[in-house]
Amino acid sequence: MIVWSTPQKPAELTESRLISAILDGNFPVNSPLPPERELALSLGVTRPTLREALQRLSRDGWIEIHQGRPTRVRDYWQEGNLLILSAIARHQQHLPADFVPNLLHVRALLAPEYTRLAIHNASSEVIRLLESMQSLPDAAPVFTRVDLELHCRLAILSGNPIFTLILNGFTDLYQSMGLRYFLSPLTRDHSRSYYKKLLSAALSNDIFMAEEVTRAVMRESLELWQEIEGQTSS
Repeated sequence: MIVWSTPQKPAELTESRLISAILDGNFPVNSPLPPERELALSLGVTRPTLREALQRLSRDGWIEIHQGRPTRVRDYWQEGNLLILSAIARHQQHLPADFVPNLLHVRALLAPEYTRLAIHNASSEVIRLLESMQSLPDAAPVFTRVDLELHCRLAILSGNPIFTLILNGFTDLYQSMGLRYFLSPLTRDHSRSYYKKLLSAALSNDIFMAEEVTRAVMRESLELWQEIEGQTSS
């Protein structure tokens, strides 16, 4: 039986189009949006649909609505929040060139901590997970899926749900970027080495070794990504 995907509701589609227009500069930061009637006409939607979309954007921090004054596009890099960050990650065609490196830099700061906590809290579960990763098929989709599962599971086992919420916000981007990253045999070998070293640290219950290994590998992963992107753009 065919399973059909649920179509986007008009307000959701309108919201997505407006976010794209903000990100690509059609509606610049700190500029006023066009009047409601004009904007609804240009989007091909009814004014009630537009109002619903605008309320969503206001709630999430994209725009600032004041009665009797034009709606302002917020400076989302200065005034934004995690909802906006997650939305930017979903609009991958509009990502700034430094977005993924910046995201990997943040991961390099967070991952050592949630890895250390995960092994401290649930070393046996971490060991079982890492043991299952020692003989992976040499394929980019496999490494992408398994690497994401590892980080999400470590975040959960850390006991701090904020780590998990942050990672969950970038799942789609992680998957698409991971497929590009793991196309290289070098990056797959790099991750194999990490899984092996992390397993050794977990077996020894050495949380500080796990932390240091993770910190070093996350930094190296950022450097590898920058090399890959440099080769792609050249």
